[in-house]
Amino acid sequence: MFFQEVLGNTEIIREKINFRLAMRAVILNENKILLIKTNKGDFIFPGGGVKSGETYNETLKREVIEESGYIIDTVGENLGTIVERKIDEFDKELMFDMTSMYYLCDLSGEKTSQNLDDYERDQEFLPVWTTIDEALSKNEKIIEHEKDIMNPWVERETLALRKVKEYISQ
Repeated sequence: MFFQEVLGNTEIIREKINFRLAMRAVILNENKILLIKTNKGDFIFPGGGVKSGETYNETLKREVIEESGYIIDTVGENLGTIVERKIDEFDKELMFDMTSMYYLCDLSGEKTSQNLDDYERDQEFLPVWTTIDEALSKNEKIIEHEKDIMNPWVERETLALRKVKEYISQ
């Protein structure tokens, strides 16, 4: 594992915790990376929450198809983990603790249509091949100028983009 980071509270400050585990796919092709662009202009890694009874590989494959239409052939190395820890915005008595695990993945070469859920459709998820620098630049501008209205994942995904850039630069 190349990186392990914590965003928000480093300590658990509530007795009750809402845990969430998510898988994120890092898909590289030459000097481009497959990301999802949202209607607010930010870039995120394709991925999402692990369903009950699902393996990490199954989650990655399902989420990448749903969000991008691309089909994963192989799941490779776990590049790292980012834990987000904060007071739950829906229940102030709870601590929200989400662990996102980032895995290198290779595509099969096949593609199908996206199968977005309502939330993703509202966010206008669009799969794009872009450079890490372009995605970082856009996300960093959003953090700097639109922090009060940005999507809640922008800081996490920007940190992950920086770490992936470090990884491929070594």
